[in-house]
Amino acid sequence: MTARIEHLVTSGTFALDGGVWNVDNNVWLVGDDEEVLVIDAAHDAAAIEKAVAGRRLVAIVCTHAHNDHIDAAPALADRTGAPVLLHPAERELWDRTHPDVAPDRELTDGQVLSVAGVELTVLHTPGHSPGGICLYAPALGTVFTGDTLFQGGPGATGRSFSDFPTIIGSIRDRLLSLPPETVVRTGHGDTTTIGAEAPALEDWIARGH
Repeated sequence: MTARIEHLVTSGTFALDGGVWNVDNNVWLVGDDEEVLVIDAAHDAAAIEKAVAGRRLVAIVCTHAHNDHIDAAPALADRTGAPVLLHPAERELWDRTHPDVAPDRELTDGQVLSVAGVELTVLHTPGHSPGGICLYAPALGTVFTGDTLFQGGPGATGRSFSDFPTIIGSIRDRLLSLPPETVVRTGHGDTTTIGAEAPALEDWIARGH
């Protein structure tokens, strides 16, 4: 059975630094008819469980711990028995949303996750938040970037725990080296490719941003 990528959009709120915003989040599922991995359990555990559709959920991977990307993770874990995976540098943000529930396992740079015969490599890409990660799946020609890279540029860095030079460094060192045809599947909004985003990003880097 060939692995495939499935996409679900869920809606809720993002809250940080005293502000609250309505947001739509991309939830990505990678797997086949037997097993699946969820990337960013956002807002609606029931809807995500429906998309899992009775398959074995091998893991719930959090690209970072802003509340809109993790708010449904513990409930989805309870419903499915799947472990929640998070980079340890995100724990302070996680605890703001889930002070009484800990992630099950830590993500580390270079770690390889496997589902349905496909390998996804963890790329630590801080900047939007300290422990932000991307997942690169070369066999699928795609990278799941959370809020590190969007169509049109890098993720936001104007709030607590974020830093613009750091996110630009992460994109330069970890993402621009990927093949230009690599599809970028983001935490919000439309997909893009590394090649489509590279010219503007390289210009920012050249100007010392």
